Amino acid sequence: MMKFLVSLFLGLSLMVTTAHAQSQPLRIEITEGVIEPLPFAVPNFVPDSGAAAELAGQLARVVAADLSGTGLFREVPASAYISQVTGFDDPIKFADWKAINAQALVTGAVNVQGNRVTVRFRVWDVFSDKEIEPGMQFSGTKDGWRRMAHKVADAVYSRITGESGYFDSRVVYVSESGPKNQRRKRLAIMDYDGYNVQYLTDSSAIVLAPRFSPTGDRVLYTSYESGFPRIHVLDVGQVKRRVLESAEGTMSFAPRFSPDGQTVVYSLSQGGNTDLYTMNIASGQAQRLTSTPSIETAPSYSPDGQQIVFESDRSGTPQLYVMSASGGEAKRISFGQGRYGTPVWSPRGDLIAFTKQNKGRFHIGVMRTDGSEERLLTASFLDEGPTWSPNGRVIMFTRETRGENGRSSLYTVDISGRNLRPVRTPDGGSDPAWSPLQK
Repeated sequence: MMKFLVSLFLGLSLMVTTAHAQSQPLRIEITEGVIEPLPFAVPNFVPDSGAAAELAGQLARVVAADLSGTGLFREVPASAYISQVTGFDDPIKFADWKAINAQALVTGAVNVQGNRVTVRFRVWDVFSDKEIEPGMQFSGTKDGWRRMAHKVADAVYSRITGESGYFDSRVVYVSESGPKNQRRKRLAIMDYDGYNVQYLTDSSAIVLAPRFSPTGDRVLYTSYESGFPRIHVLDVGQVKRRVLESAEGTMSFAPRFSPDGQTVVYSLSQGGNTDLYTMNIASGQAQRLTSTPSIETAPSYSPDGQQIVFESDRSGTPQLYVMSASGGEAKRISFGQGRYGTPVWSPRGDLIAFTKQNKGRFHIGVMRTDGSEERLLTASFLDEGPTWSPNGRVIMFTRETRGENGRSSLYTVDISGRNLRPVRTPDGGSDPAWSPLQK
């Protein structure tokens, strides 16, 4: 069988080797990126009933788009097919798929009974003439067909790469419309690929920095509804919200959930000073973490909840620091040229993403948690606000164009700095936050 070994030597070069091994499955092994995507084919799924004909094709197209969008896979176009898949249990003509160099093949079938949709699928290692693990199936309602397609793509991705996927996830962000000097902002939520947009707030008040809970059912955000920044908690399913109360005369902002979802870490400004605090969501009890004359903001927990990375100008310019989640001495981890901000810990725990400003340009970058191996992934007039995909493979961020007609849009880039892609949204978008995989 064909085994794909893919490795990136940071800052140097990308090496791809292939080896035949009869006992090893088709597999992409990823460290940081892939220079030659894996060719694959996804023929339209087979409809098990007349009512499933349209959905069968649509589901296959979404699966193919998910995989191709990673930059790790390259779809073989249908125009190149020699044979067709007309039955889910029909024998696969492997020679025909080998002839067009489709190294992985995804086949499926769709059944529709009333409002119920069932999708069955299989993944084939073409060059070894066999199926990769047993087939699976997902069921749901007609209006959730795109989510079923994302689940299929996640399973295919996982089987070939050995990593969890990220397609069955959502993004909450700030939807922006209107001219730059009169921008209207409201919270919106969508599938990771920009489909199924729903609005969570109106545009009567400025909203900023939405952040998902670890279970994806709640969102923290900052609102200026009262005239001052206040942190709100919103139940996504019921679209109900409440304010996290803070003392009169203070401003609270930049909130983020702890990994257990029971605590919020945030910035609180009082008397011209801005420090970090935590609050127990159930009791409302607050604890001060920092006490310095500098501005401390943009906190983010490590995945184990033991540490917090944050932005502070205590050294004279905004830099990144790490401290215990209970407070105490902070250690500076950013030492490159320029200003650093909006740090976010990777869900894998191995990297911290950040925004960097240097020589009139903005960048999205990543570094190790001790500040070593800094790499800049993007560069533009204004890139900011990174958020991690659930598997820690991709970063989404805001890019704003220059000038009075400048527009904010969402983009993604993988952690090797490759595969920069715009994310479709109905209007402008900023401040994205990626959810965990849906249950």
